[in-house]
Amino acid sequence: MVYNTSLHGENSHNDLKKMVFAALFASLTAVGAYIKIPLPFTPVPVTMQVFFVLLAGSILGSRWGTISMLVYLLTGIVGFPVFAGGASGLGVLFGPTGGYLVGFILAAFVTGKLLETLSIKSMVKNFLCMSIGLCIIYISGSFWLMSVANLSLHQTIVVGVLPFIIGDVATLVLAAFLTTKYEV
Repeated sequence: MVYNTSLHGENSHNDLKKMVFAALFASLTAVGAYIKIPLPFTPVPVTMQVFFVLLAGSILGSRWGTISMLVYLLTGIVGFPVFAGGASGLGVLFGPTGGYLVGFILAAFVTGKLLETLSIKSMVKNFLCMSIGLCIIYISGSFWLMSVANLSLHQTIVVGVLPFIIGDVATLVLAAFLTTKYEV
């Protein structure tokens, strides 16, 4: 029997590789949730999740980056302690950080799609695309936080965006650099 590698071998190997990396990024995002620094003036902690979300979108692309974040979210929803500080369950999505978690899916997709469209990777392009992904996380998270915590837009920006900008921009620089060096 002749096995046609052009139909099955190359694509199935590439898909398997992407699946493994999607699972890896879901796991890394969970690890990033344990690197948690609570801030006394906001219900949203500082974590390393955003770093891994944007890396997933950038390295895996829109399809597999999105799948990795869906796996991460579903893992937490079914009860594995993968959300910030080891939280889990559907209730976390209805709490003050739920919008940020949903934003992870959108950010991975948009970051990946933008980089796929541009097709030429450079640190500046990666940084700009990831910045748009970060804005999506902030917008999604802020609107949900504003709704759940009954805050004004100004209050939401003060507790849900401003404390995170410096750290997130620093991680964006690192992530943009790393993605110019690596491709799945």
